Amino acid sequence: MPVNYAKRRRSFRKLCKAAGADSALVTNETNVRYLTGFTGDSSFLWFDDKREWLLTDSRYTVQLSQECPDLELISRDSKINIWQLAARTLGKAGTKKLALETHHLTKQNYDQLVDALPQVTPVPTSGLVEQLRAIKDKSELATIKKAIAIAERSFAVIRSQLTEQQTEIQIAHNLEHQIRAFGGSRCAFDPIVGVGKNGALPHGRPSADSRIGDAPFVLIDWGAQYDGYASDLTRILVTARISPKLRKVYNLVLQAQLAAIGQIRDGAKLADVDRAARKTIEDGGFGKRFGHGLGHGFGLQIHESPFLTPTATGVLKTGMVITIEPGIYLPTWGGVRIEDDVLVTEDGFEVLTSAPKEIDQCVVSMC
Repeated sequence: MPVNYAKRRRSFRKLCKAAGADSALVTNETNVRYLTGFTGDSSFLWFDDKREWLLTDSRYTVQLSQECPDLELISRDSKINIWQLAARTLGKAGTKKLALETHHLTKQNYDQLVDALPQVTPVPTSGLVEQLRAIKDKSELATIKKAIAIAERSFAVIRSQLTEQQTEIQIAHNLEHQIRAFGGSRCAFDPIVGVGKNGALPHGRPSADSRIGDAPFVLIDWGAQYDGYASDLTRILVTARISPKLRKVYNLVLQAQLAAIGQIRDGAKLADVDRAARKTIEDGGFGKRFGHGLGHGFGLQIHESPFLTPTATGVLKTGMVITIEPGIYLPTWGGVRIEDDVLVTEDGFEVLTSAPKEIDQCVVSMC
């Protein structure tokens, strides 16, 4: 599906104008990609009311002309760095009030640019492009759905080939292989694979020592990247008899997740959605064992706005895609987290992920 990058830039230009700037320099690589479609790095986007330039170097001249044919390219040679190129270009352009992504700039880079442009008034901004990125358009949703499909197909293969002797790190590597085999570019992040007590580490690293047969269940958190966009899921696989404790903890986490998903709608407060899950877990007696936020947005990055936490102040909006991932983590025993990707719609929500998550559906027969 074609992407209207010019429309995105027009929307960003309006935000910059509202912030008091007549031009902008976008230096964050992810934001440059969102606004232009350029998939490389080391390039800046500058524009004012009439002109739009991509500042780059000779490595990307051809690539930029192919990916961004509607933008003028200004290339530097090896004698100057890109910040010097930006200062030279903006000085010649007669820039007056320049919006800068100060939340992405080091003080050194900020000072270098401002000192070289004494005639320019810097306009510090934070999160303007990210504000646009939080609402996914049709092309982004199609790509995210493809990333989800690849992730779920890869997980199904891993599940069907599970053996007692497989290690956590082998499963993580196999997920990467399957994601690439099904058309993904890579994992969206390093997979989390936690057997038994290792599942109590929300961001635990897969080990070469822990094997599937060492415990009756394993937590797997994974995602695929496709055409730059991510997916993000978590499931528990049960490899032995379901103990009463596991059933109790698992079903409580599932109830919490469903309670939160049921609160999703345009205009819902982020903190209220988080609260729906957190209260369920608290009422079940495990409130102190759920220590992280309920979820987050994702897209070109695996963690991006919005963030669903107890202290979040924003609201959900139609077009946002978020994770809902409550968990309970018990040291020496293990952890249970259930994570799905959810689209905020005009009349509520759409759960985009479909991997089975009732506990009896999570039992696997190993090879």
